Amino acid sequence: MSAGLILLLLLRFTRLMGQRSLLNPTIQWRLWWGGGLSLAAYIVSFNWALRFTSASHVALYLGCAPIWALLWEGSPVRSWSSLRRYGAAVLALAGLVVLFQPALKQGRGGAWIGELLGLAASLLWTVYGRQCRRLSEQLSGVEISAHTMWRAGLLLLCLSAVELHKRGLTWRADLVWTQAYCIIGGGVITFWIWNNALQHWPTSQVLLFNNLIPLSTMGWSWVCLGELVTPTFWFAMILVFAGVLLGQTRKLIDPEL
Repeated sequence: MSAGLILLLLLRFTRLMGQRSLLNPTIQWRLWWGGGLSLAAYIVSFNWALRFTSASHVALYLGCAPIWALLWEGSPVRSWSSLRRYGAAVLALAGLVVLFQPALKQGRGGAWIGELLGLAASLLWTVYGRQCRRLSEQLSGVEISAHTMWRAGLLLLCLSAVELHKRGLTWRADLVWTQAYCIIGGGVITFWIWNNALQHWPTSQVLLFNNLIPLSTMGWSWVCLGELVTPTFWFAMILVFAGVLLGQTRKLIDPEL
């Protein structure tokens, strides 16, 4: 919510982020129950997934988002393009099966929940991307980010209050700095760039950059959190990346496709 309010203030009092647009009832409805709701659901799924599985696993699930977007953009037909699209999906799904395998063997409920929530986060991120793509016809990337983020925060306010009541609030300097980075770096700057990209490229092409997330997350998790990379992670990552690249090959060569 804080990141969205900061963007709104910048739109209101400066011209750094462009002009503000008037919101008609139709856009208001889409911002609440399209962008805001899907973002709120994604945030819940993503954060709960991190409680049960490693950050690198969750990041790899997010790396599958371009495949879901690509499948969403076209129905199956008898053509090389359709064969390539669904072949890419098979490769990505094979990667997810490999990633699920340790949880299947161990039979632990927690591991199962974490992997399923990571997959759900990937699907919800794709849904949010498509909602933002629709909204970009009337609003700028900054406006979409601002309006969807504060609405998502408001929708999650009750859940946040319940969690704070049960767990309490711990004030530590490192947590304050982490929260500040999440608001400014992970919220204001990242969402502004991402939604501006959606105004120029198809959703699946923008989501292609999610492929950088698993590698960077794995590295930072190892350095900062001491998380070990599971033996199946590399094989799963190769399959997912191969699927994404296969599905996006022609788009990379000719962005107009």
